Amino acid sequence: MPRRSSRIQTGTLALAALVLATGAQSALAQGANRSGKLLLTSGVSSIDGAAGGGLTPWAVTGGYATEGQFGASAYATRVKTSDYALTGYGVAASYGDRIELSIARQDFDTGPTGPALGLPGLHLRQNIFGAKLRVAGDAVLDSDTLMPQIAIGALYKDLDAAGLAPTLTALGAKDSGTDVYVSATKLFLAQGVLVNLTLRATKANQNGLLGFGGTASDSVKLQPEISLAWLLRKDLAIGAEYRAKPDNLNPSILGDGLKEDDWKDVFVAWAPSKHLSLTLAYVDLGKIVPAVVSKRQKGAYLSAQLAF
Repeated sequence: MPRRSSRIQTGTLALAALVLATGAQSALAQGANRSGKLLLTSGVSSIDGAAGGGLTPWAVTGGYATEGQFGASAYATRVKTSDYALTGYGVAASYGDRIELSIARQDFDTGPTGPALGLPGLHLRQNIFGAKLRVAGDAVLDSDTLMPQIAIGALYKDLDAAGLAPTLTALGAKDSGTDVYVSATKLFLAQGVLVNLTLRATKANQNGLLGFGGTASDSVKLQPEISLAWLLRKDLAIGAEYRAKPDNLNPSILGDGLKEDDWKDVFVAWAPSKHLSLTLAYVDLGKIVPAVVSKRQKGAYLSAQLAF
């Protein structure tokens, strides 16, 4: 499968990130003395780069910008399970708590599975470009009503599957695709509870790391994602997430060996300062096969975010 040079991809990503960060930084100085959003109400950075929970986007925008302000955030994430490891990083810029643009890079280390497939040192790398628009509601100002904050978004994903690319092609999976989603976030401020529901239209296999679509199904699937968070105090939250997944590679020429499970996590998020937040989670990613050590991939998720 012909691919663009990974060096060109990385350079393009870095340049776009610099443009986002520089544009936001120049305007941040104008609003530096404004209070911005409440602590943790903009969520954290998801693995795809959009603001929200760790596994799913919310209707909030990244950073602490409110009306007439620019905001920005940057993050780094590490997920480690028995067989695999995912490293992710990215930036997001927002304006007026209305529009968010994000860029993320994922590097999936196949660990002992690579050699088992005859591909030692196999890494699957993905660039993700996101856009989000708040279309109704305000999570904080409407916290005493039943009106949620609602946003629509899109995530364009471009995969470099390296030596696994010919196999994915044989399975009918494409190397790029776009997720489209709508999120509704409801903050009950007096109770310190946040509820988010996201509906994602997607063809992504394992979030895009195994391509998009397949011989079993090449149609867009609408998948629900749910997040619950409880603010124990203004700088500390605990919660859980559930993300339904499509199953486009099951069955395939490999039988049911590529069956895809839903993802789940329980997390704690701590903001020692307004500009820094840390998220630690226990994740259950189900079966991601072929795997060597364990059929079910469970492990730890750690993410750090800077927000302005």
